[in-house]
Amino acid sequence: MDIAGSLLVGGVSFGRNLVGIITRPYETYRRIVDRGNVWELIPIGLILAFYFSLSSLVKTAAFRPFLLTKQFILLSGGAASGFLLTVAILWGAAWLIGKKARVALAWAYTLIPTVFWFLTTSILSIILPPPRTQSAAGVSFSMLFLIFSVTLLWWKVTLAYLTLRFGLKLDLGRIFAVFAVCVPVWGLWSYFMYKWGIFKVPFL
Repeated sequence: MDIAGSLLVGGVSFGRNLVGIITRPYETYRRIVDRGNVWELIPIGLILAFYFSLSSLVKTAAFRPFLLTKQFILLSGGAASGFLLTVAILWGAAWLIGKKARVALAWAYTLIPTVFWFLTTSILSIILPPPRTQSAAGVSFSMLFLIFSVTLLWWKVTLAYLTLRFGLKLDLGRIFAVFAVCVPVWGLWSYFMYKWGIFKVPFL
């Protein structure tokens, strides 16, 4: 199959899986791990690139190509480092327990809730910039946004669990053990991302 055909297959598979991780995450993640196509990373990457482009425009006060490009590279590099770090930890965990890991594509799909939250936040910062009032409308908006954020966090945690469940073939106890290793590393990574001014909220 040529590149165009592979891109088409990857795009169709991504679209089907995108719907699946919302409506039937368990079945969909089993399919992603068993029959996932590396070309599905392309549309995921394009979605991330779209967000990083928008975020660069929002964060950069002046419309200057150099500053916009610099901000885009910082955001992309920061997100890529978090992704690669996580995949490396999961591969290391698989090696320690003698299992074959298939986690790169599965973990890439866990970035969908992340980028959706960040994208929504960026759009809202343009439409309804802070500070927001203590009026009934302002409080209601804050409550709705909190519910929205918690829902996406639960979705993210579910997809992360399914990544370890199917990608590493782990039981619940070992999944908690792997997360116990990941959390301190994520915390240290998040600290440096914040200190360097790349992400105030971890992009994981």
